[in-house]
Formats: sequence, structure tokens, C-alpha cells
Amino acid sequence: MHHRYSDQVKNWSISSGKLSHSDWPDKGSFDYYALLAHRDQILRGRHLSDTDTNSPLIFSDGNSTLRISSLGFLHYTTVQLGTPGMKFMVALDTGSDLFWVPCECSKCAPTQGSAYASDVRMLCICDFELSIYNPEVSSTSKKVTCNNLLCAHRNRCPGTFSNCPYSVSYVSAQTSTSGILVEDVLHLTREDKNHESVEAYVTFGCGQVQSGSFLDIAAPNGLFGLGMETISVPSILSKDGLTADSFSMCFGNDGIGRISFGDKGSPYQQETSFNVNPSHPSYNITVTQIRVGTTLIDVDITALFDSGTSFTYMVEPTYTRLLENVQDKRRQHDSRIPFEYCYDMSPDANASLIPSMSLRMKGGSHFTVYNPIIVISTQGELVYCLAVVKSMELNIIGQNFMTGYRVVFDRERLVLGWEKFNCYDIEDSYTFPVKPHNTSVPPAVAAGLGNNSIADAKKETRDHSQGSVASLSYHRYTSLLFHLRCLVVLFILL
Repeated sequence: MHHRYSDQVKNWSISSGKLSHSDWPDKGSFDYYALLAHRDQILRGRHLSDTDTNSPLIFSDGNSTLRISSLGFLHYTTVQLGTPGMKFMVALDTGSDLFWVPCECSKCAPTQGSAYASDVRMLCICDFELSIYNPEVSSTSKKVTCNNLLCAHRNRCPGTFSNCPYSVSYVSAQTSTSGILVEDVLHLTREDKNHESVEAYVTFGCGQVQSGSFLDIAAPNGLFGLGMETISVPSILSKDGLTADSFSMCFGNDGIGRISFGDKGSPYQQETSFNVNPSHPSYNITVTQIRVGTTLIDVDITALFDSGTSFTYMVEPTYTRLLENVQDKRRQHDSRIPFEYCYDMSPDANASLIPSMSLRMKGGSHFTVYNPIIVISTQGELVYCLAVVKSMELNIIGQNFMTGYRVVFDRERLVLGWEKFNCYDIEDSYTFPVKPHNTSVPPAVAAGLGNNSIADAKKETRDHSQGSVASLSYHRYTSLLFHLRCLVVLFILL
């Protein structure tokens, strides 16, 4: 093995006549580090440089996402479709593949006069109106025919050139969407200083009939599937060469997040590999150990990382083993609350009894859960519950466990990455110094490897993984305050 700019490679290049002495950078010079950084930008992905024309993509209205309590505690964002562009407030779902919006409706959620419509306008954009897509109005719209490779239900087609039907059922009871597939422009923007506009032609569902929770509290204005199948938008963007085959989602403690297509993460993130089922690929990972407080529970379970699920779900016997390790006195079960394991939290409660939690993934990486509990205020009492629900079929790592992290779904390398992150700083994470500013600065620092905040973050992760339960972290306190403000809505919904 020889370094790219080693003396041996230099001698080979010069003796072969490919380079002269003047073309070779002096070790430690500005040009030396600039060339190395440029090589990194080529090999390591589009997130390393803000001058790369293939920088990550975000939605034209920005990459902000918002957790809306009255809409199922899911993360929503605004997308713009068609020509002229029409805006939709869609839920972001890594647990499904199809992007669909209400369209030519025979049974859809109401777009006016409902409580959630008022919440959307109040929380997001004051003049925002929930929309219904009309293929006839958009000059760039085209209905997908049954001979298209993305038409999964061509066996239901009356003819080759008929409109391609779709039908998707979800895990939630009696929740589904059906209609026809269409193709139109999704308006995106380069996540760099130039903010170049990009019009990506994507295939999505014209959702004519919705059922179940899609008619009220979940995705009333559409669902943005982010799964691995070829029909998903990340798959289409990478196939068309617009982004790397990866994306990230940041889940802020205050409910504000970010999404970015083409983001491959950072060298500092922890990772675990996906368990890919070729017949139906998904973001499924393996958990080998769970820590609750100071108790270690050895397991061997697979779980789906699903941003479209509000809370975390576990099957037996892991569910009971996980939740029976809490020292506080358990309250009698309240049928109005979906969580079985709830505890009194008086004003003078001992905070050390509220458990910390972390997961150990296949490969040995650790995933600290910053928000394992949910706080409910009722009848003058404070109650905290472990935000884990018993599941009959699937283990699901829900959005509540992802809070505090920037999660990278790297479909190219088939790994899940995560890093503790302040979502407000996510725009700064794509910059990369091409040249050191001072020759006295060590190379590692000049390349961003000596950043103290990164070291602090790793130290905090190590501290959490060692099982310290002496006090609540800052992030958990902010989470408690946030839930005290908004989780009264949970009782109303129940």
C-alpha cells in the first residue's frame, strides 16, 4: 500500500512521464491538503463540499420537518408538485414506499373545516391550505400506464395502455389508500450556497380512496414513502443520477427536524447494517442488547426503523423483559392510555428512578435513547410512561426513540447511521474546508477531525452507555417540558 502522494508514487509518476516535479504538491503545503480534500469530496460523497454541483437535495420550500401532536405525533413537511406548483403537507414515512397525495377524491380526508386543518395553518404557514391534486390542472402531469415497470398491479389492468392502479394497506387497522399512479414534477433545491432549483419527475399515487386513520389524524394531506422499493422517491432520485442513494432525517427535541436527500452522513456517526430481504427490502436492523437503567438484557431481535410510527413497539417476551426493570411503583393500567407501564411522578419524585435506556446493535454500536418516556398531566397528577407499546407481530423503532439524532438511511452501503445532532445546525454539516487557514494547524483539525464538540458528543454517548442514572439529561428535561405542553392532546384524541 502506498499513499497517493508518497515518494514512491511520486517517483513512479515522474519516471513514467505522467507528471513533472512542478506538478507534485509539497507535503504539508496548502496544495497538498487541498488536493487530498478534493479527492475526499469525489470518493466520500456529496455531503463533503458545499461547492459540489451534486450536493444533497431538499424540498423547494426547505428541508424543515415538524412534529404535529394532533396529527399522530408524526413528522410532516411541505412538498410542491406539478406545474404550476401545488403544496401538500405530507407525513414522512420510512416504513412504506409509495408517495401519494389526495387526488380526484371519492373518499378523502376533508381539507377545510377540520381541527387538523386549523392546526396545520396555525403551526406551519398561516395562509397554507390543504390541497387536492388535479392531474388535469398540471401541465407536466402524466398518468402512468400498465406497461410501466413501476406498475406493480398490472394484473388488474384491462389493457396495456390503461391507467395503472395501485392499492396499499398499512399496519394500522383498516388503513389504506388506492387510486392510480401518475408522474409529475417534484420541486427540489440543491442544498448548497447556490440553491439551484431541480425539477425531478417522480411517480406517485393519485389517492382517490383513503380509509382508516388517513381520514382523520394521520396523513390527511398525503404520505411520503421513503422505503427501499423502486417506487419510492429516494430510489427515483438516485436512479436518475440526481443524488447519492442515501438520505438523512434529523429529529429535534423540540419537534423541529430536517430531511436531506443524498446525505451520506459523517465519519463520526455510529452504524449498523440492514437486514435486507430481497423480496421486500426495508430498514430492518438487529438489536443484540437492551440496557434499562443499569440492567443489561441480552436479546436477538430484528426491528424496523420507522419514522411513520409515533412510538416504539416490541413483541413478547422482549416487551415484558424491557419494561419490568423500572424501580418506580407502577400505576394501575388506564385503558385510555396506550402504554401499560406508567408511574406516578410527584413534584418531589426521585429523578434517579426514571430509567435511562440504550440499544446495542449488531456490530457493537450503541444507540442511546434520549426520550424513552412520555409525560402525561391528568387530574392534577403527573404520570410518566415508558413509551413502548406491546406488538403482536413486529418490533418497530418509532420516531420517539429517534429524537435527538440525525439518522442516515444509507441504501448504497446498506447501513443505518446515527449521530447526536442539533437539527438547527444541519445546514453547516455539509461544509468541508478545502484548504487549511493556517500552516500551524494540525491536518486533522484542518479537516474537521479535531472538533471539540464531536469529542464532547462521543464522551456523552459513552457516559450514557455506562448506565448512569443519577439524574435526567438536559435533553430529557426539555422533552418533559415539551410533552407537558402538548401531550394533553393525546388524552383528547384517545
